[in-house]
Amino acid sequence: MTVEQNVLQPGGAAKHQQTFLNQLREITGINDIQVLQQALKDSNGNLELAVAFLTAKNAKVPQLEEATYYQTALPGNDRYISVGSQADTNVIDLTGDDKDDLQRAIALSLEESNRAFRETGITDEEQAISRVLEASIAENKASLKRTHPEVWSDSPNPYDRKRQDNCPVGLKNVGNTCWFSAVIQSLFNLLEFRRLVLNFNPPANAQDLPRNQKEHRNLPFMRELRYLFALLVGSKRKYVDPSRAVEILKDAFKSNDSQQQDVSEFTHKLLDWLEDAFQIKAEEEREGEKPKNPMVELFYGRFLAVGVLEGKKFENTEMFGQYPLQVNGFKDLHECLEAAMIEGEIESLHSENSAKSGQEHWFTELPPVLTFELSRFEFNQALGRPEKIHNKLEFPPILYLDRYMHKNREITRIKRDEIKRLKEYLTVLQQRLERYLSYGSGPKRFPLVDVLQYALEFASSKPVCTSPVDDLGSSAPASGMLPAQTSPSTVEQQGPSSSDVPSTSPVQRSVIHKPFTQSRIPPDLPMHPAPRHITEEELSVLEGCLHRWRTEVENDTRDLQESISRIHRTIELMYSDKTMIQVPYRLHAVLVHEGQANAGHYWAYIYDHHQSRWMKYNDISVTKSTWEELERDSFGGYRNASAYCLMYINDKEQFLIQEEFNKETGQILVGMDTLPSDLRDYVKEDNKRFEKELEEWDAELAQKAQQEKLLSQIPRAPAPSPAPVQAGEPEYLEQPSRTDISKHLKEDSVQAINKALAEQEDRGPEAIMDTAIKLEYTRLLKLAQEDPPPECDYRLRHAIVYFIQNQAPKKIIERTLLEQFGDHNLSFDERCRNIMKVAQAKLEMIKPDEVNMEEYERWHQDYRNFRETTMFLMVGLEFFQKKSYMEALLYLIYAYQNNKELLSKGPYRGHDEELISHYRRECLLKLNEHAAALFESGDDQEVNNGLIIMNELIVPCLPLLLVDEMEEKDIVAVEDMRNRWCSYLGQEMEPNLQEKLTDFLPKLLDCSTEIKGFNDPPKLPSYSTHELCERYARIMLSLSRTPADGR
Repeated sequence: MTVEQNVLQPGGAAKHQQTFLNQLREITGINDIQVLQQALKDSNGNLELAVAFLTAKNAKVPQLEEATYYQTALPGNDRYISVGSQADTNVIDLTGDDKDDLQRAIALSLEESNRAFRETGITDEEQAISRVLEASIAENKASLKRTHPEVWSDSPNPYDRKRQDNCPVGLKNVGNTCWFSAVIQSLFNLLEFRRLVLNFNPPANAQDLPRNQKEHRNLPFMRELRYLFALLVGSKRKYVDPSRAVEILKDAFKSNDSQQQDVSEFTHKLLDWLEDAFQIKAEEEREGEKPKNPMVELFYGRFLAVGVLEGKKFENTEMFGQYPLQVNGFKDLHECLEAAMIEGEIESLHSENSAKSGQEHWFTELPPVLTFELSRFEFNQALGRPEKIHNKLEFPPILYLDRYMHKNREITRIKRDEIKRLKEYLTVLQQRLERYLSYGSGPKRFPLVDVLQYALEFASSKPVCTSPVDDLGSSAPASGMLPAQTSPSTVEQQGPSSSDVPSTSPVQRSVIHKPFTQSRIPPDLPMHPAPRHITEEELSVLEGCLHRWRTEVENDTRDLQESISRIHRTIELMYSDKTMIQVPYRLHAVLVHEGQANAGHYWAYIYDHHQSRWMKYNDISVTKSTWEELERDSFGGYRNASAYCLMYINDKEQFLIQEEFNKETGQILVGMDTLPSDLRDYVKEDNKRFEKELEEWDAELAQKAQQEKLLSQIPRAPAPSPAPVQAGEPEYLEQPSRTDISKHLKEDSVQAINKALAEQEDRGPEAIMDTAIKLEYTRLLKLAQEDPPPECDYRLRHAIVYFIQNQAPKKIIERTLLEQFGDHNLSFDERCRNIMKVAQAKLEMIKPDEVNMEEYERWHQDYRNFRETTMFLMVGLEFFQKKSYMEALLYLIYAYQNNKELLSKGPYRGHDEELISHYRRECLLKLNEHAAALFESGDDQEVNNGLIIMNELIVPCLPLLLVDEMEEKDIVAVEDMRNRWCSYLGQEMEPNLQEKLTDFLPKLLDCSTEIKGFNDPPKLPSYSTHELCERYARIMLSLSRTPADGR
């Protein structure tokens, strides 16, 4: 939100010097004020020559640093101030290496900027944002044209995309547009801003030809923004697509350069466009009057700048929008604000005769919505590129701004002077304390109280009359036996056969103390050094002095620590009196950036003022959050994530977050009731289209179910042998019915029947069957209760073991056993056939209310899923051991996802989650290393192969590792992979490699944690139960012989 201005006038007057210095500092990255002043002086105030002079000194000309410093106040200027960005004419290209080319580029840039702005009203900054938008749209379209198979895709089931209750609606990332989502969601959740956008009526003459480019841009954008906000209010979808709004922005700023640029300026530029749109409407409604712009009233404030410029005092009022704050060197938001409000030598402000320059800023009018732009990027002169600042910066949920208000400037100055005095005194106390805590003159220092204690312990030790060497007496070897420089340990290592050491008798060698091999210390060797000669009188005096000194030091240390704590507390409470907590601002939104200066991912934490909770808006994912999670991700110092924008709102201005009420009934308006009629109709139409998707999906499922039912009623011809196994599916899953048991289960049943016959030979088939079932159940119960080694998983042998361990209902187990003994495969002899008929008869006698068949089917489906998960895990581990990491990864991904779903139902439903997670993570890390090595080779084919691995395997899998924030090892692995690729940003490489890296990094860093549905899982081989158990045991045994690699 700036009013464009040209402040680069050749040969500017002296009053513009401070502005020029700030611009030079921002353009060149040089912070030395004397160097900047000398350059400006040598160039006679010509900014172009000053830039050329400064940049020519460097071997490598740095690129333009991300603009973070607002233009300072100047005498005689009562205007808008460009906050958070340079004025349009300040954008200078410094990427060339030739000095003459650089000067020509500077002049050409200034000329082009001025001419372009005069002709079109479009600034260089807006064109840069156009390039960002074009890159986003191109990426989105390119992703739609991809033909290679993805690891997963959006679920075709529309119920997966259905909004749950009144959960907030997300925004789809349409190609590197996470920044758009974060900003739009933050503004949308300001209810007053939402109302302004939704109730915006285009001007009556909007159908006429727009008067300039801005009207041509802003009015269509406002229309699409209204539609987007309306969908966020009333859509039945889980997330909506903002492509049309992004398309309008792209079309509005034509640019031939599609290279992605930094987008940190988007927030205030977006508000600029909205301000222009509201200004058009305001001018139409209030002809002849000075119109009020709601965007200005909502987001603009004013401050008074008072200062001295080259000995001349000035006082000036200026407007500001987003307020930029430096992060480097500060620990919290108040320290940043204090530094931003004071520039230069503030003591000179009160001096009559001073040539120094300095100024203070005092807020005279704060906007209802106050946005701080945190500058977390600085220019690295050595590398010639910007770098992100990962330092920790704390900020409070409630920020009191009284100390920065103009009305409080006298009391604030007094408090600042008092704080300055206290900090100076605090520094002295801390230096004194440090001398107590780090005592000594050498490289190693210790607390003085410990030094005195050690001295006391030494003096109090029992005196000895011999030297540490002589007291070994006759037990030590003769002086000529060992070389002068040889230690006992050396002797031990060399051994008795060494030619350098004469042979010694066993008695002589046995008493040498060998600290690493001998477990007992010789009894006559003192535990600590001790004085050789000390009288009782000397000891008494020394002990008395040491005790007294130690007590004195302890008291002094405690007094210093208490004084330091009191001063810290005094400073903290300096502004806590009632008069200084009258201007509270509540934190509304935090926009977070994760990544490096050149690429990254954005999301937002937004406070739900009515539910009193934090929400995390991460593209299509909207989840509940906490202040603790916000601290971890936003303060910085942890991983590569930190806040880059803070949005505070006036806590006393309730209209900002107040719900609308029905004027007649007084009830709160919610959802669709808050929308104007045209938007209500628009949302209803979109909801009808989505409901049609749901109906079509339901009809498709019903048709499939009907077809399956008809197929199941077709009689099957009896087969003399089991149906052939379908390739690619596990044996338990490919059977035509559950009653067709595998060979080993048939053998188990026959064995149980034979035992029952041996025990009750004269009994009838029913009694024998009951006994056989009891014997089989007892055997399986014993297996379920055993604690086998990892390579033996008895759950794979029989479903009943799985059911017992997971406490399945008794009726489920009983019916499963009856089905086992009622299977047609037992009809091979008369005795088994009779028992089979009894079991089948009992199955038919079971009434529907006795066994819940839906529950029965669920248990058996879970067991089938368990066996399938086992096979995914087993095959994945086999590929991993063969170093076929690409093949292994897909199997392990499905193993982990299926296993996680099983474990959500009970701890014994699946396998060891940490085991699968470890090898899945190792696969990704090894593939990442391989892809990076291919990229480093520089060969076009290998570089492309490496990027294919990253785009098709690594990048799609990262959300799986990030979704569970409790898995610290997974999060660290993702950071390692990202940092590996980000490290290339500071390296010299061919332009084509740089272009590919720049295109790829946003994909690597822009990862949503939304887990999407899988399709086309890898094929599974067919194993019998015996083969499955055998192969599982083999792979698990091989893992136990392999180093765990940190697992």
